[in-house]
Amino acid sequence: MRYDLVIFDNDGVLVDSEPISNRLLAAYLTELGHPTSYEDSIRDYMGSAMHRIHDLIEERTGQRLPVDFDDVFHGRVFAAFERELKPVVGAVGVLEKLAADGVPYCVASSGSHERIRVGHRTTGLDRWFEEERVFSSQDVGRGKPAPDLFLYAAERMGVAPERCVVVEDSPLGVQAAVAAGMDVYGFTAMTPAGRLVGATQLFSDMGELGALLA
Repeated sequence: MRYDLVIFDNDGVLVDSEPISNRLLAAYLTELGHPTSYEDSIRDYMGSAMHRIHDLIEERTGQRLPVDFDDVFHGRVFAAFERELKPVVGAVGVLEKLAADGVPYCVASSGSHERIRVGHRTTGLDRWFEEERVFSSQDVGRGKPAPDLFLYAAERMGVAPERCVVVEDSPLGVQAAVAAGMDVYGFTAMTPAGRLVGATQLFSDMGELGALLA
């Protein structure tokens, strides 16, 4: 194994949540008077912490989103997760291999701890992620594309940044990993390869990841 720590993004990498959450985000923003298509949401917000959505809407329109925006949005997302959410195909196999080989791994997500936990519990991935393996943008001052979250995860896991690899599917996440001085494997199942500029390696099938990391 060429790395001492594998850091997974969560949404779109471990749990197949991006189609659900971006569909609901586009609908909610449109409902609030900010017309947004599903494609717009994927392009502008995929991989973002919630504060970035607020910042972009205010920057573009001069209007603030409602104070209860996060709570309402997450309520809709969690309800949809309970009905629809599945693990990313191949993710369980990758986790099984890492665990069997004794390779340290963790998750570092722009989502809240609650969102991570709901997604993992719903899909059965919670068995692979004890509390000490779970890191959220809530834990640091700045979310992706700042490197803070990945550096925090590496520090907490006791591994130097240059010995870490990040598995990401969003441009913001790739930027954050590069800024942290880490290699990053870009997952192109939903994101065109051309948008993951700076990735060390690109791959489209999560089942391939174990061999790529060996």
